[in-house]
Amino acid sequence: MRSILTSLLVLSLAGEASAQTVPPAPVAAANGAPAASALAAPGFKIARAGTQAPVKGAAETFTGSVRLDPLFQAREPMNISGSYVTFEPGARTAWHSHPLGQILVVTAGTGLIQVEGGPIEEIHVGDVVSIPAGLKHWHGAAPGTPMTHLAIQGVANGKAAQWMEKVSDEQYRH
Repeated sequence: MRSILTSLLVLSLAGEASAQTVPPAPVAAANGAPAASALAAPGFKIARAGTQAPVKGAAETFTGSVRLDPLFQAREPMNISGSYVTFEPGARTAWHSHPLGQILVVTAGTGLIQVEGGPIEEIHVGDVVSIPAGLKHWHGAAPGTPMTHLAIQGVANGKAAQWMEKVSDEQYRH
């Protein structure tokens, strides 16, 4: 699963619109002549860390303090987007679904996730959560700790998520 995520990230970053083209570094071949660089390939780009400003989670779709750090936007042919999302303790998404599904990789802290009709599950650093297309769910930080996850989702017709009602404090506690 991690190799699939890594491949998706590399391929998506290669097509990132806001990325900068990096000139190829001179590399010597065995005979001392400059070697061809993969960076010289058409369309190959590197999106440098910190080139996209973080965004505060919208009050309509999040409860509590949430920061989104965009990594890459959806582009043909893959149409996936990704970002790091950091939830302060107790912060969470509203109920939502994804038209093409979502993968979450917890990178820091402890979180909670619930699918409609199911129990609240605790998620930890290194956990990978695969959410099928159309499944109503929410996720966020546990009450006593912040949580960050890498979120990768497919985008259909310009939409990565269908947002619904907010998760009440009572729903969050149960």
